[in-house]
Amino acid sequence: MAVTTQHEAAAVATTDSMPRRASTFLVANAFVIGALAFAASLLLDRPIADPEGSFLGPSWVRLPVLCAAAIVADLLPRALWQGRLDPVRTVDAVRHRVRTHWTGPRLRLVVVGISAFYVIYVSYRNLKSVLPLVRDVKYDRELRVLDRLLLLGHDPATVLQDVLGTGVVAHLLSAVYLTYIPLVAILVTVWLVWSTNIRYGWWFVTAQGIAWTLGAASYYLLPTLGPGIMYPWLTTDLTPNGTSDLMDSLVHARQGFLWGDGDYQGVAGFASLHTAIALLWALMARATIANRTIRTVFWLNFAATVVATLYFGWHYIADDLAGVAIAIAAFRIGAWATGHRLDPVRPAERVSSS
Repeated sequence: MAVTTQHEAAAVATTDSMPRRASTFLVANAFVIGALAFAASLLLDRPIADPEGSFLGPSWVRLPVLCAAAIVADLLPRALWQGRLDPVRTVDAVRHRVRTHWTGPRLRLVVVGISAFYVIYVSYRNLKSVLPLVRDVKYDRELRVLDRLLLLGHDPATVLQDVLGTGVVAHLLSAVYLTYIPLVAILVTVWLVWSTNIRYGWWFVTAQGIAWTLGAASYYLLPTLGPGIMYPWLTTDLTPNGTSDLMDSLVHARQGFLWGDGDYQGVAGFASLHTAIALLWALMARATIANRTIRTVFWLNFAATVVATLYFGWHYIADDLAGVAIAIAAFRIGAWATGHRLDPVRPAERVSSS
């Protein structure tokens, strides 16, 4: 009996220590990249910018709002559905959900996960912004030469446009490319709030933090503008679409940042974080989601995203390959940091869609 109790105590200790290690790794990641962004801001005399806007006010207001919104997003629809507008049933539904789902470990995951991810993402965007002030050199010519060697004298953008056309396909790929932007925050929330296994939430947000950090480092390793900006004639035949409008706005923001009164620019080509994050979503879905249809959607999204990065001239082939490397590294390091074994046996517990 004593042996059994010791084994149970050891199992509990292992389960409890894993979130502590994961949260420590995630917070340390946020601290390091946040410190780098703050130091760059001081040294370059550029204010820390919030690229997504500040309609929710300062960070000390925004972070509690984001955490509360994640909780409300889980409780409110459930309360309305189960309560059927009956006050007593609604309160009972909320109490039951709080008691069974919003436990201490879940709240810790949501609060620490959202806060750390927010710091990492904003720091990444600011380090990306000041890149041209730190490294003025560009390697677009070399990466374009590599593209043309791989494609026998052709550019990826023109090859894909010739094969796929420049009308309807442009709008479809643009939708895929632009959907990525809101999905960055939405999917973090999904995994943190609705993962049936809390360890999967830690794995997802830790891997995300690693990917964005490695992405920021890659920009400084090999600075580029991307073929669509460096060689704009590669995309002039495209039907006007949301993605081309985004590229125009980024070019104008960069000009304002370098020669005007702009406080932020978002142009950096190597590596492709669209590719990295889309692949990381697919890898995490494969590891933690049982539904085959959902997993397939993530893989199709990854494939379409890669095509879109080349089709619109956002990236060179090397950018996408580097993005793949970042995703795999983030996935594996995240697994290590959160105590997951990467083996062919798929876990029994999965992220729930309800």
